[in-house]
Amino acid sequence: MKKKPAKSTPAKSNKAAVEKLLRKNSIVFMEYNDFRKKIFLELAPKEGEGILYLLPWLLSINYPNCPGYLPDWDKGFWVHSVDSDEIKKRESTFKKFFNVKVKKSLLKYNPNFYPVEGIYTIGSIGSIGQTAISDCDLWVCFDMNLYTKDAWSKLNMKLNLIKDWMDANYKIPAFFFISDVNDIRKNVFGSVDEESSGSAQRNVLKEEFYRTCIVVCGKIPFWWVCWNEGKKINYDSVLTIAEGIYGDYSFLDLGNLEYIEKDEFFGAVLWQYHKSLSRPLKSIMKMILLKIQLEVEDGSLMCHELRNDVLSGNEAEIRQCPNAFSMEIIFKYYQGKNKNILNFLKECFYLRCELKPYAKKPNQKKEIAGDLFTRYDIDIKRKAKLVNYNDWKFNEQIELGERLFKLLLHIYKEIFSAHSTVKGAINQKDLTVLGRKIAAKFEKKENKIPVLQKPMYNINVTKLIVSLDRDTWRVFPGSTRAKPIVESTDIVFLISFMVWNGIFHTGILTMEPNPTSVTIQEIINVGNKIKNYLGSYDNSDLELSSYLKAESVYKLLVIVSFEKSPWEKEINDFSVIYKNTWGELFVKRIVTPQELVAFVKKITKKRPASTSCYVQRNSTYYEKIIDRTKKLLNLTGIVE
Repeated sequence: MKKKPAKSTPAKSNKAAVEKLLRKNSIVFMEYNDFRKKIFLELAPKEGEGILYLLPWLLSINYPNCPGYLPDWDKGFWVHSVDSDEIKKRESTFKKFFNVKVKKSLLKYNPNFYPVEGIYTIGSIGSIGQTAISDCDLWVCFDMNLYTKDAWSKLNMKLNLIKDWMDANYKIPAFFFISDVNDIRKNVFGSVDEESSGSAQRNVLKEEFYRTCIVVCGKIPFWWVCWNEGKKINYDSVLTIAEGIYGDYSFLDLGNLEYIEKDEFFGAVLWQYHKSLSRPLKSIMKMILLKIQLEVEDGSLMCHELRNDVLSGNEAEIRQCPNAFSMEIIFKYYQGKNKNILNFLKECFYLRCELKPYAKKPNQKKEIAGDLFTRYDIDIKRKAKLVNYNDWKFNEQIELGERLFKLLLHIYKEIFSAHSTVKGAINQKDLTVLGRKIAAKFEKKENKIPVLQKPMYNINVTKLIVSLDRDTWRVFPGSTRAKPIVESTDIVFLISFMVWNGIFHTGILTMEPNPTSVTIQEIINVGNKIKNYLGSYDNSDLELSSYLKAESVYKLLVIVSFEKSPWEKEINDFSVIYKNTWGELFVKRIVTPQELVAFVKKITKKRPASTSCYVQRNSTYYEKIIDRTKKLLNLTGIVE
């Protein structure tokens, strides 16, 4: 049953009272917004200046020396409030940097310009969750009703040119989401892709926006100031009064957010589980927030709580970090429920934020984190261990990753078990895409190369030792023999595993003496062939439409007689490596030509995009073996 919104008292018709309330809330919100900007600038001074001040300036000018210049565009764009003192006092520096000789300001407002209502960040930027590898997602908001098709096209073109320049000059990657305010009000965010959640999130995405946004330049989101402590006010009524007072100058109506149906949270849960494929430390926190939100009986939202804290007026509350705010909610939730999970999550958050408590230079991040972890302490020895994560042994890092993914799966199952009667709002198309993409990484299949569960991007692999014990090949991380990274009777499987998981580096590979004809140079040769031809695991580069079709073999590589002597004439040993359209890699060992033909016919329902063969370069019968193998593949019908 759809939950009905709580009854609200009509907004006062007294314009003076509403104006006073909005003015007060606006002042407090901008203090909070400036605090968030300060965190951004402290953590990334160059990128902070570029995104917070240079970006709106570049978007609002059109000059040949400057990024974003459109030579055939004489109308221009104007970001609301771009002529503020903050930007004007920096303009001389911007002009000098781009060798602009014009003395007067390039910011010249023209009523014929196309307005940009505002530029807003969403996510961890300007919080203690911001790290050296954080990206910056930016909503560039405009009103499509005021744009022609040509103007919309030019806006996209200009932002792409600016982005190209920023990508080349800044460490933090910026992603622009050009958003029609009319769509945002209706919660229309497109279909599922890598940086958008489509039908998987609607109000959930808007809740995250209101909870984490920074106004880079532009109008204040009206939702943020439509608040009166301890009182319920009518959003639409207050908006009507505000428009009568301010017109459309001060505030941007992106829609009210009173509550979110539980089925929407379910789509968001699946989306976050999908995001965990590449960002587990980030996704675990969001998954738990969704779990907590599903259990809230009165339907109140976390963005409401944050707004209450900030606008209540206390200076400490104005200096609220949305990331620390969210983590405290999670810590409180597990404090009386599961101490082991609580301790693990504290460690995960510590790692996620890349906290450096012993850094001499003080900053807001250190201060906020210090306050949070004073109340939710971590053992001092464990804290020292977390700070030195980059020095952890390979197995320790992978064990952390496996523990993290087990907890993600546990939370996912717990959510769906407790709320099995609720159906997700996500549409079938997006459900299929996300479900199959998740399965492509986690599902175990015969001959499939498993994917290492990496907790973070950087994995500490400084040495790999290939060893043979009787008939089993193993790869060890360094001199330790406690636990191999991978083991198999097929060495091609081992090499494929290393390549697929991104740990195959020629400079760190060594091999222990063994009685076979396999050499370290041949391992390097075949590894490079696999790497160049099939790549490493990264399903982010796949077209998502691929998951709407049955998987099929995309590329196929046949390695012939790898473990045989270079003088071997007969071909009765094959390793078939194939990659499918869902981004999975498989390795199958075959011992007869007849079996090779039968197996390839079985797995290739249609012709792959490409096929290739590999034989040791020092093979005495190289040309003959290549030719015979190609003839065998011809029999399968997959090559012409």
